[in-house]
Amino acid sequence: MPGGGYDLVTFVTDYGPSGGFVGALHAVVDAVVAGRRAVRIVDLDHEIPRHDVLLGALRMERSLAYTRPGVHVGVVDPGVGGSRRGIALTSGGRAFVGPDNGLLLLAAEAAGELGEVVALEPVGLPARSRTFDGRDLFAPAAAELALGRALSDLGPPLDPAGLVRLERPGAVRHPDGTLELLVVQVDGFGNVQFAAGTAEVESLGPSARLWREAAAAREPLVVPVAGTFGDVDENRPLLLLDSDLALALSVNRGRADELLGGLEVGDRILAAPGRHEGRLEDR
Repeated sequence: MPGGGYDLVTFVTDYGPSGGFVGALHAVVDAVVAGRRAVRIVDLDHEIPRHDVLLGALRMERSLAYTRPGVHVGVVDPGVGGSRRGIALTSGGRAFVGPDNGLLLLAAEAAGELGEVVALEPVGLPARSRTFDGRDLFAPAAAELALGRALSDLGPPLDPAGLVRLERPGAVRHPDGTLELLVVQVDGFGNVQFAAGTAEVESLGPSARLWREAAAAREPLVVPVAGTFGDVDENRPLLLLDSDLALALSVNRGRADELLGGLEVGDRILAAPGRHEGRLEDR
């Protein structure tokens, strides 16, 4: 831990802005560190779709590029109160705190080689709920780490090889060159993000044909591959690399999730290089 602790605690959760959950996280960290160290709290994202551990893991990993080292707390935890463990670990001069459900490891391994890992035991609070580990287990542990408390003080050691891991999603290239794309996020603007990136964009060329396998007999949706929304007319679709450098389907000032019969997280579509100018119509 640089300088015997950290002066930054970050949060990624699926709690949403209401209900007092986020405020409780802040309050616990503040109560533990008050008068002992100045710690900045940064809310990276509290609107991960409910229980979407994969997107939470991707969001934590991607945030490293613009977040200085600190204690990074993730709480997307559908197994709260059950048999899954709470863990804390170090990597690349950072500390990570959250459930052992795969949420932390993409970010932790992107930061560097995994260091010490412990199974968290409750610290600091006189009582603990079984349904709010963010407040009662993870936030107190994060605050203690910020103060410079040794990781080994927070619980017994764990073998990193035994941690739960998520399979990193990616595009599947079929023998005929067709790409199978998994929807991993639909944001508030209706942009549809796929588990794909620069290589897939380059393979599609200047335009792409998109279709759902169940509707293969129908004419595909053909869209340009562009750099930004304004490269196409208003209400026209496009494919682009989004702010996460992931392949995304968008509509300039419209909703791409309404195309192709409606797109949701977990859906899969097929893509191949196009042959003519993009069209908005949902075939």
